[in-house]
Amino acid sequence: MSQIRRKRSASDRKPLGRFLSRTSDRTGIPEDAESQNKGQNPGVGASVQCERDAGWGRVCVFLQKLGKKADSRSLSLAHCDLTATDLLELASLVQFLPQLEEMDVSWNELIGGSLTTLTSHLQHVSGIRTLKLCSCRLNADDVAALGKALPSVPLLEVLDLSWNSSIGGSALQGLLGKLHPSLRELHLVDCQLTAVDAAALGGTVAVLPKICVLDVSCNPRLTQEVVAGGFKELAASLSHAVSLTTLRLQACGLTPDSLDALGNSLRCLPSVRELDLSCNKGLVGGLCHLSFHLPHITHLESLDLHLCCLTHTDLEALIQVLPSLTALTEVNVSSNKEAGGVVHQLVSVLPLTQMRRLPLNSCRLNEESFTALALVVPYLRSVDVSWCKVVGGRLPLLLDALQPSVIVELRLSSCGLTTDDLRHLAEVCRRGCVSSLRVLDLSYNGSVGDAGWSALFAAGGLGSLEEADVSLRPLTSAPCSAWLSALLGALPRMPALARLAMQRWTVGSQEGRQLQYSTKNRNIRLEWDPDVTGWKTSSQEESQPEEEEG
Repeated sequence: MSQIRRKRSASDRKPLGRFLSRTSDRTGIPEDAESQNKGQNPGVGASVQCERDAGWGRVCVFLQKLGKKADSRSLSLAHCDLTATDLLELASLVQFLPQLEEMDVSWNELIGGSLTTLTSHLQHVSGIRTLKLCSCRLNADDVAALGKALPSVPLLEVLDLSWNSSIGGSALQGLLGKLHPSLRELHLVDCQLTAVDAAALGGTVAVLPKICVLDVSCNPRLTQEVVAGGFKELAASLSHAVSLTTLRLQACGLTPDSLDALGNSLRCLPSVRELDLSCNKGLVGGLCHLSFHLPHITHLESLDLHLCCLTHTDLEALIQVLPSLTALTEVNVSSNKEAGGVVHQLVSVLPLTQMRRLPLNSCRLNEESFTALALVVPYLRSVDVSWCKVVGGRLPLLLDALQPSVIVELRLSSCGLTTDDLRHLAEVCRRGCVSSLRVLDLSYNGSVGDAGWSALFAAGGLGSLEEADVSLRPLTSAPCSAWLSALLGALPRMPALARLAMQRWTVGSQEGRQLQYSTKNRNIRLEWDPDVTGWKTSSQEESQPEEEEG
């Protein structure tokens, strides 16, 4: 299989073995000299210090090749396209990082099968507290090697092995018994965990006295093998995890029966603050199995039920228990079509003044529910009503409710916005009402005229903006020459901007070069299609059938 590797010069690819042995050869002191030379004369001590300084220099050189800065306490090498050779080199350098507390080598798929190279040296960083190995294509041998090394890192608090499909099965079960009581977070997202794994995981979680975060999202097989009873065993064991504050079970194939088992344990876990049950479409019609137990989670702050096919009955059951959840700051029922019809009831029972997020994208909002949403908007840090066509032409109702220094995220993708809507947004920006805004998503609103985009970018007031998206729908295009000068003029007034998406907008070659130069000069990530041709115009875009919401 062909593999994409980062480009290096020939000199960069040479291993540092020659340099690694140079100091030891010159001084005659072994690499673990610090521990072997205690109490010896000052001359030897100076040599040891020299060895340490030289080792730190090698660490700096290695990280510089990868475009990273050295930090004695944190080693972050995610997305560095590391190879097995790099891992061998890294392993020989960890002895020079005795104060290391965090190691992240995630998203380096080429190191799969060679992890033992690194784990055999973990005793040199025994104080490590965070270890992340996400998406490294770890195999059973890698997991076994990690299990053998865990006794050498007794202070480990965070272990993240997410997106390694070979972890599920006997590999995980061999690892779980090696976890230390100090562990606070365990992340196993999309690891192909089975019902048998669920049972083993339950036994482990029950004896980890400090476990706070358990994330086993995107493991649908956890609940598929009903005969094994694995998930029910995991759910039952959770009642002993009294320190648990975050439980994420997104896309785990949960059913109403699963909620029954889970609910009985949640009654014993009043400390839970975040509960994520999203993307479990099998919950349809069964939320009442959980809502009966929710009032016992007295400290619950975040409840995520997006994309669960909730029925009107499900939502009514939820609304009945919400008044007892007085600590709530976030409720997510987005991508549930029926939610659009109960916004008024939902808002009436929520603790409005402490709400921070209430996403209602793809909820088929109607005029009444959109008006009701405006009651809670003044308190929200994030507003998301994307894919709700009722917003078009009514945006001022929402914008006039926003409070300065509160809103940081505004998502209005595919809302059928009009030119007047953007003119009103421009006026809100000019008044400084969204000066704290960091994310603005106006994508898929091709019905906005040039005057609307020009007014927005000329208004100012977006000094905190970090991400902006004005892309058109796929298979459409439109010229942006009429307002591009306003955008380019606005860039200096947006010093925090790091990402600008304007896909499928077309410009002339000279304007395109100017756009690329302006963004590159500011190190802004530009998402743009410079060669868009032969697609529909944005006016044709709006005549396309509306995409199904939810």
